[in-house]
Amino acid sequence: MAKEVAIGKRAKISEAQQYMLFAVLGASIFLGVAISLVIHFSKQISFNAEVIMAEDQAIDAYSDVIKSVGVCKSPRAKAYSNDELKACDPDGIDISEIPGTLRANILETLAADEALNSVPKDSGSSCINAKTEKNYTYKELNEIYDKAKTPEELVAASQLIKGCSALRIIPDALPAFKNEEALLASLNKLFLLSGREPETLSPSGTIEASDLGAGLNAVIVNLSLEDATTKETTRLLTNIERSIREFNFNTMTISWSGSSSLSFRGQATAFYRDESTVVEVNKIIQAEENE
Repeated sequence: MAKEVAIGKRAKISEAQQYMLFAVLGASIFLGVAISLVIHFSKQISFNAEVIMAEDQAIDAYSDVIKSVGVCKSPRAKAYSNDELKACDPDGIDISEIPGTLRANILETLAADEALNSVPKDSGSSCINAKTEKNYTYKELNEIYDKAKTPEELVAASQLIKGCSALRIIPDALPAFKNEEALLASLNKLFLLSGREPETLSPSGTIEASDLGAGLNAVIVNLSLEDATTKETTRLLTNIERSIREFNFNTMTISWSGSSSLSFRGQATAFYRDESTVVEVNKIIQAEENE
């Protein structure tokens, strides 16, 4: 009898141990799953937070570009909202509404630069004030811009400032793209101002950008003048030297071709810049660093 009782107790203890083992095993599995889920969701939260942070940085950078250029009025907050961007009308913004921006500095400071404005203007009806019958001064151009009310009037006033103020000199001094036809036309005009037509005037290759400054390019041009007087040759060289566009002579030869005439041959380098473009930046965000 005692033996049977002992065997029964052992069976109950063994059964209880099995239940305990299953309970510990179940708790372990549950704990493992819980830890895995915590790690998974922690990584998800960290990744989403990084994405949101990068998105906010992109929005801030985009807004900074718009503000610094002067495309839109300054936003009410740090960055532009969708409604502010939809309501933005670059052609309907007055300079006084975007102080300190690139656009305002160009239309105010650079357009009124006395040194650039001292370069003689070509006589053209578009830049002549009908009241004074003289070329517009910057003050007159600025008054026209201030009086503009509609977007169309603002656009017309902006174009007048770009074409008739000191701003007109900038693309002539350092063009933003290669244009050999315009270059040869400029040199031909210098010849004509000197009282002579060129004997030869032709492009002669380009210089690699790596040999120049960043963003700077160059084109070489050959030019010559035959049977010219000393006065004509001197006048030509003086006009080339005074030109708003830089002509850097690589070679120059002046020789007597007769009792009182000269022959002039030269090779000069003219410069132009790379066309300005907006650089798009892509940022890749990975959930794992080793992916």
